[in-house]
Amino acid sequence: MTRPLHRSRCRLAVSLTALGLLAAAAAPDLASAHGLVGKQDLPIPRWLFAWGASIVLVASFIGLAVLWPRPRLEHAPPRHRFTVPVVAEIVCGALGVGAFAAVVYAGFAGAQTATANLAPTVIYVIFWVGIPFLSVVVGDVFALFNPWRAIGRATGWLLRRSGAGAPEPMAYPAWLGRWPAVAGVLAFAWVELVYVNRDDPSILATMALAYAAIQLVGMSLFGVERWGRHGDAYGVYFRMFSLVSPVRWDGRRVQTRPPLSGATWLNPVPGTVALLCTMIGTTSFDGLSQGQIWTGPNGIAPRLQNSLINLGFSQETALEIAFTIGLAAMVALISGLYRLGVIGMRSVGREHDPSQLARRFVHSLVPIAIAYVVAHYFSLLIYQGQAMAYLVSDPLGDGSDLFGTAGRTIDYSLISATGVWYVQVGALVLGHVAGLALAHDRALVVYDDDPRQATRSQYWMLAVMVAFTSLGLWLLSAAAQ
Repeated sequence: MTRPLHRSRCRLAVSLTALGLLAAAAAPDLASAHGLVGKQDLPIPRWLFAWGASIVLVASFIGLAVLWPRPRLEHAPPRHRFTVPVVAEIVCGALGVGAFAAVVYAGFAGAQTATANLAPTVIYVIFWVGIPFLSVVVGDVFALFNPWRAIGRATGWLLRRSGAGAPEPMAYPAWLGRWPAVAGVLAFAWVELVYVNRDDPSILATMALAYAAIQLVGMSLFGVERWGRHGDAYGVYFRMFSLVSPVRWDGRRVQTRPPLSGATWLNPVPGTVALLCTMIGTTSFDGLSQGQIWTGPNGIAPRLQNSLINLGFSQETALEIAFTIGLAAMVALISGLYRLGVIGMRSVGREHDPSQLARRFVHSLVPIAIAYVVAHYFSLLIYQGQAMAYLVSDPLGDGSDLFGTAGRTIDYSLISATGVWYVQVGALVLGHVAGLALAHDRALVVYDDDPRQATRSQYWMLAVMVAFTSLGLWLLSAAAQ
């Protein structure tokens, strides 16, 4: 690449991204105005974090434009390391089924108090938050322990061994894509963030059984693996996080690959864009719903609730409707921000259709979804995750002490509030820088006939990343008011 082209890229990057940096400066003001309860002992002002985050994004963008002239992540070949024995796969599946059965039993038979029963902590903390963290590091290990997948595969094996045979699975409709997973993730988020009885152990156990039944029906219709790749909301959700991991599980074969490169293999079937926007949007609403702007005396939720009560709804129903509106609005906001970035890219290379661009660049949202999960749920996992020490010893909350750890308590000094804040901000910055890298790498492929166009197209993606970072920082502040 010629030196004049390098200079041209730098001039373009500096001039246009400066506008994004100035725009991002507004978000830190919002964050510092609200303050962070329990995080007031930061060694440097909070506004400096947000400025620093914006500068890192802009500097990363310029560095990518100048120093990343050709694709490096696109379909990087994995390297085979070892193969997991069949018996290990069977044992893992059996453990998954056993764990699922234990959680459901605890939900029905145990004390109907959320803090004393094993089910709520396992479902909301270990399952929903812990597995994504694990998937980023060691890949899609959930597939090994997935209880409904294990039951589906075992059922098929037994039918074949008995000679009865299993009917051929139906062809999975191409138009359906990942939409069942979108519905499942949105439904779980609704239960977690909206439903007033979200902590009731017996209700959670009933929902778990209903979900497992739906999965078994889907697998019987379309096949275990095909349904698992598209219709199993949790399987698809966890697999999305595993795309950035340096470890890849191909059946029982374990492979390694460059970090982030797995995201480039994401097949953008129908529903994929909606799924990632839903993942980011629901996590964003979790942060918003904990702040004064939403739940305060003059917040949005109380005003919506009062308006709905005046229409004749009960107080409980009105609250659920208000939160449902907020959840849907946040998902729509995230979708709109991404759509704006895609429309901006369309203005650079008009031969590319916006819908096509949205699908081709959707993999760049994967590290952002991870960043939001880490930022919003890290403290929950670190603190509430410790509750497993006494919950596994007394899973039913009836006073038993199976492993001698029922007397354990949560150690809130394990990590300081300042340390939590550093992890949250660091996750947001790193996640968005990773998203920029993936988008830039893909742009070099999409605009292979004109590298300058590839760089120009990513000004719009930079604007999206700055907007997501600013939103994330503001939500962290709003959630801690």
